[in-house]
Amino acid sequence: MAAEGKTIDALSQFELSPVLGVFGDAVSFSQSNLMMLVAVLITFLLMKLTADRGELVPGRLQALGEASYSFIAGMVRDQVGDEGKKYFPFVFSIFMFVLLGNLLGMVPYSFTFTSHIMVTLTLAIVVFLVVTCVALAIHGMHFFTYFFPEGAPKWLAPIIIPVEIISYFSRVVSLSVRLFANMVAGHVMLKVFATFVVLLGGLGAIGPFVAAMPLAVNVVLVGFEFLVAFLQAYVFAILTSIYLHDAVHLH
Repeated sequence: MAAEGKTIDALSQFELSPVLGVFGDAVSFSQSNLMMLVAVLITFLLMKLTADRGELVPGRLQALGEASYSFIAGMVRDQVGDEGKKYFPFVFSIFMFVLLGNLLGMVPYSFTFTSHIMVTLTLAIVVFLVVTCVALAIHGMHFFTYFFPEGAPKWLAPIIIPVEIISYFSRVVSLSVRLFANMVAGHVMLKVFATFVVLLGGLGAIGPFVAAMPLAVNVVLVGFEFLVAFLQAYVFAILTSIYLHDAVHLH
């Protein structure tokens, strides 16, 4: 994070650049793709080590893996019910992918792939399609009664049905924009205050003293961003579980 021409460039950190070479003229393997692979690899290794060791007194990695497993399993069970056990792998995968995407972005010189709307939008579309397919598989054509509550006056159908359909499809926007906006806002704030530290630190003898305040703010922001990284993954996972509950129970 540096000051360029005494201006604050807080958005360059989100630019994609090819790594490991370019495939063809239009398709590149960017640092975003690399971090996605790293997130998947870390999740795989963590769960494999947890399953392989299975010690009575778990070590740190095993405890972390078991805690993650139990946390999401409890969430799915509480939100969906016993019928939700079969959907646990999906919710767990979503949670770990988003969480590691957020956390890896906190590593210096790394990249936050959840700060790109196309990534979060794709995740949201996947959740939307899975939930809709589950609902159709369980309820068939009866699923469409979800858009017109039982007992509602039929004359309100022209109003209720469009509203319910818009509300249903807005889940994609809600899931994707919430995660994207929080990640972008947090990292922009970190870059802005870090740039203040550099700019104010170059003011001569008083520079280090003046720069102490934005430095302190940035330290606090870093801790806050770690909290936001977890909370956003949790929100994404629990909303997915709630949507699965609606799909399974149709209400």
